[in-house]
Amino acid sequence: MKTISVSDLAEIPIDQRIRLVEDLWDSITESIEEIEIPAWHKTELEKRLREYDLNPNEGAPWSEVKKRIIGRDHHAYSS
Repeated sequence: MKTISVSDLAEIPIDQRIRLVEDLWDSITESIEEIEIPAWHKTELEKRLREYDLNPNEGAPWSEVKKRIIGRDHHAYSS
């Protein structure tokens, strides 16, 4: 396999670099079962699931959170 440096990548047009990243990500997701999840990720997920089970009405749906984030960013750029 050929090694490519960051400076080599910088010479590639941006649209081709984006496509390269997409292809790279696709190749990673095809091998997802080979990726080991760190123990601390599993621990954190279990903790959050327990918290959700105790208070399922806490928090907000993603659609609501997303609107708030977009609104906040829009407000910051429009002033």
